[in-house]
Amino acid sequence: MSIKSLFAIPFAKIATKKVFKWANKPHETQEKVFRNLIDTAKNTAFGKDHNFSNINSYEDYKKQVKVTDYEGLKPYVDRVVNGESNVLWIGKPLYFAKTSGTTSGAKYIPITKESMPTHIKAARNALLFYIVEKNDASFVDGKMIFLQGSPVLNDKNGVKLGRLSGIVAHYVPKYLLKNRLPSWETNCIEDWDTKVNAIVEETVNENMSVISGIPSWVQMYFEKLIEKTGKTVSELFPNFNFFIYGGVNFEPYKNKFEALIGKKIDYIELYPASEGFIAYQDSQKEKGMLLQLDSGIFYEFIPANEFFNENPTRISLKDVQVGINYVIILNTTAGLWGYNIGDTVEFTSIKPYRIKVTGRIKHFISAFGEHVIGKEVEKALNDAILNTNINISEFTVAPQVNPENGLPYHEWFIEFEDEPEDLETFASRIDVLMQQQNIYYQDLIEGKVLRPLIISKVKKGGFHEYMKSIGKFGGQNKIPQLSDNRKIADVLDNFLIK
Repeated sequence: MSIKSLFAIPFAKIATKKVFKWANKPHETQEKVFRNLIDTAKNTAFGKDHNFSNINSYEDYKKQVKVTDYEGLKPYVDRVVNGESNVLWIGKPLYFAKTSGTTSGAKYIPITKESMPTHIKAARNALLFYIVEKNDASFVDGKMIFLQGSPVLNDKNGVKLGRLSGIVAHYVPKYLLKNRLPSWETNCIEDWDTKVNAIVEETVNENMSVISGIPSWVQMYFEKLIEKTGKTVSELFPNFNFFIYGGVNFEPYKNKFEALIGKKIDYIELYPASEGFIAYQDSQKEKGMLLQLDSGIFYEFIPANEFFNENPTRISLKDVQVGINYVIILNTTAGLWGYNIGDTVEFTSIKPYRIKVTGRIKHFISAFGEHVIGKEVEKALNDAILNTNINISEFTVAPQVNPENGLPYHEWFIEFEDEPEDLETFASRIDVLMQQQNIYYQDLIEGKVLRPLIISKVKKGGFHEYMKSIGKFGGQNKIPQLSDNRKIADVLDNFLIK
């Protein structure tokens, strides 16, 4: 055991005790964050426009600041991007995290000197909780890799601009720099195929102990390792015992991962977003991720089934309940106010407050009034493959409103690693599981408005080819697991097994 791993355990115990201090006083912690946000930003352009000087309570705040998204906040963001100070937050941001997905093209999410440290601290604490729970820090002696976007940053009117993962790459602690892979040069490669091949060459003979990234892209890395060596990942990296991921539901990938790795391992889920580091898994024994209440984010929640109402219920942390699907709203030290990031979450516990991500408020299917959400399709698929040899690489779901023959239906595009023996039986199993979860869907099937779902098989590597075709191959890009239109489906038709 090295000195580094020896000292990691007492350090981890001290750090996690600090977390418990605020986690055990959740409402006081959130009130303190709220007051700091309002007081600090009251003389910004946004604060003046929304009367922050006269806000004395959360009820006051709701009257002054409406829930919005990037489009609603864009007039202020544009001023920040153009170089103006004291617009959404005091001074100028340190960075803009560039993301995509809005009707106006690229989004520029500000990251400030107050918000940047919270991204680093939360990611660190996730590992420290794992060390304390396992009473083992030996992994810090091995090599660590995060499959991420390029760390090369551009300039936008004096503010550095890049992907969040590329920005974070500049903040690796000095004591871990010798452990980090891939090399800076490899990390800067833009073409994803070239980059993964280079990462394989750099890591194949190393003592890899920590691997992290979006599951679909890490799976590609694992497959290339096995293709090169003929060995499982655990044979190559015997000290690799846990995988860190975020951004997607891992369950559809789990069977395939364990087959590629060659053994069961632990998993640590993170919930990082460009807008803020929201939660991380603090225990292998408990469900959900610990909500970060002391990270400069004041949280609000709207029941997902009310979100599109004219006057939906809007609550703070003290009024949430376990098991309700909420749209999560952020107010942050990066100057985001009443900000809907588009995610839905559900609380798995309130002592402490732990959440799981259930989907995207805009990613649903309601072409016929069924309002199927991401959580439902993921659970149906996970339950359908449970205790089987079926392995799935990727999937997405879309409505088929105008089929050539027969009733409309939900079309499931699935790329199988290991296929079911009978595709129709498998589809029927998923459909039954969908009906058990969603009474509206069940009514439409029983009322013969819809016919049961149909699976369209995507050829192996088809989703990667699709992502290449739309210019979003690799890095942080993810496939939406359902949508209310045929935009993705129509392109995927080119990558099907006919």
